[in-house]
Amino acid sequence: MKRRPAVFCPYTCLRLPDAYPDSRMNLLPELWKKSRISLLGLLLAAGPALGQEGGPVSVAREYARKGEWLKAEAIYDDLPSDVQLAANVLPDYLRTLVQLKKYKDAEKLARKAVKRNPTEPTFGVALGGVYTSAGDTTAARKQYEKVVTALTAEQVQPAAQEFQQRELPRWAERAYLRGRTLAKNDSEYSPQLIQLYTRTGQKEALLGETLRLAGQDAQQLPFVRNMLQNSLQTDADFDTLEKLLLTRAQQQPEQAAWSELLLWLYLQRRDFAGALVQARALDRRQRTEGSRVMDLAAIAQRNQDYETAIEGYEYIAREYRGGQYYQQARQRLIAAREEQVRNTFPVDQTKLRALLGEYQQLLTEMGRTAQTADVLRNMALLYAFQLDEKDKGMKLLQEVIELPRAEPQLVNEAKIALGDIYLLRAEPWEATLLYSQVEKASKDTPLGYEAKLRNARLSYFAGDFKLAQSHLDILKLATSREIANDAMQLSLLIGDNTAMDTAGVALKDYAAAELLVFQNKLPQAMQALDQLLTKYPGHALTDETWFLKGQLQRRTGDYAGAVQTLARITENPKYDILSDDALFLTAEIEEQNRKDKVKAQELYTRLLTKYSGSIYAAEARKRVRRLRGEAI
Repeated sequence: MKRRPAVFCPYTCLRLPDAYPDSRMNLLPELWKKSRISLLGLLLAAGPALGQEGGPVSVAREYARKGEWLKAEAIYDDLPSDVQLAANVLPDYLRTLVQLKKYKDAEKLARKAVKRNPTEPTFGVALGGVYTSAGDTTAARKQYEKVVTALTAEQVQPAAQEFQQRELPRWAERAYLRGRTLAKNDSEYSPQLIQLYTRTGQKEALLGETLRLAGQDAQQLPFVRNMLQNSLQTDADFDTLEKLLLTRAQQQPEQAAWSELLLWLYLQRRDFAGALVQARALDRRQRTEGSRVMDLAAIAQRNQDYETAIEGYEYIAREYRGGQYYQQARQRLIAAREEQVRNTFPVDQTKLRALLGEYQQLLTEMGRTAQTADVLRNMALLYAFQLDEKDKGMKLLQEVIELPRAEPQLVNEAKIALGDIYLLRAEPWEATLLYSQVEKASKDTPLGYEAKLRNARLSYFAGDFKLAQSHLDILKLATSREIANDAMQLSLLIGDNTAMDTAGVALKDYAAAELLVFQNKLPQAMQALDQLLTKYPGHALTDETWFLKGQLQRRTGDYAGAVQTLARITENPKYDILSDDALFLTAEIEEQNRKDKVKAQELYTRLLTKYSGSIYAAEARKRVRRLRGEAI
């Protein structure tokens, strides 16, 4: 009979057969019997070292890892009883016996371990696991019940972890609940239960446990928010949480946790109006003099929810007159109104003039100091970019730069704004001089990076793409995410359109058109874009050109023309990169400018269906619900 290759065992110095019959009691070859006797002698002599890494236990585990269960069993069988029942050996030994379907032997071993170590709950769980493997679910259930019922406070955590490792979440939950009963504390083991419910997708239990923890321990709110962030995925999930929180807020109005969580929830859903209600409640309850409302209003303003931002700033100016946030709220209130006017097309010049009056009134009240430098700068940009009164704007910025004891940050911000006006006046050398001054004075700071980005754009406008890229390569690593993203987008635009056309002829024309847009010369910019489309038909810049033209048509009040232009992108599969941008902008025009809510809802829904991963998806979902008349 042909023999199979032998395997060398370093612990017996013998060559062991690689395979042998299943029934070792009757059919083992004589050599194997002698080998086992020698192995046993060495194992007994090894003593305590048996359970250490590198010993026979490691060899047995390696055999088990390879699925050579009989070899693993042989080594485990020959271990001393106290080693077999060690916590780091027993689970692997039981697994080996179960794999060989030796359930009775496994049960006997597990019972022996439980009897010898009655305070070790994991052994009791292991016995239940043997019953489960044998198919005796009734015995397993009774054993698990016995373990949970007998748990002491010290045994809860190891028992629950053992249940989880064996993928028995229901019994892990019962172990934690037993621990809660023992501790006589309704929030005991809440973090562990929340994590358990999160992993198993038990949304209802998760919400209940989360709210219980938040209501009893306000310090756990960061943990609670984090777990909810990881668990709530759908609108239905958020709706359910909102209802639960509103109910608790009504029942326990003195409990700040519900307002905190509602504020967080509304921010997740970008429902800034709802968040403002909670921020006001928290400000009153915690007597923070409007700080929560200030933060919320600023977030709303950044997200272009000007109505909510204005309402928030007005609340602070009204309720906390003379407070620490009063002056800042007054300034931001006018700035938010200005942004709202500038983003409502076509821009109403009368409203812009009225805003200048509000700024002037604020300066009269507060004085022309370093504290009102932002007011002077905003007025300067309003004069220069919106009202085409560049000289007035430059005079105001020079006033900021020369303010006594003005902080360097304020001076540098004014220099960047002054550089923008020089670029507006088609004086790029003066502009780059100011940008470079700020870049040098504020090196490796967000303001310094902003100045470098201005220089990169200036080089881009001038058609010097190589110099622009040298700036952008540095800015892509900037600590400010917004600056890094802007740099990345411009870098990609340059890279994509100079790869085949190294001279970037078409890109130079496109950059020149963008400069005209920056200078607020919209008719000339549209003419330049039309010429580009005619001059370079089918060019890679075509979709960017159409998109920019659609934006300009909206700004000038040609809403029908804007929709028609944007359709050239959304209806052409070739322009898939900007399709979601164009579709969202079209829906926004229908909603905000043409007042066609039905069409807007249809377009937002189309975006959600076709571009579910779009950065506009969350806002589109919110707008669909609002157009349907649902609570947001």
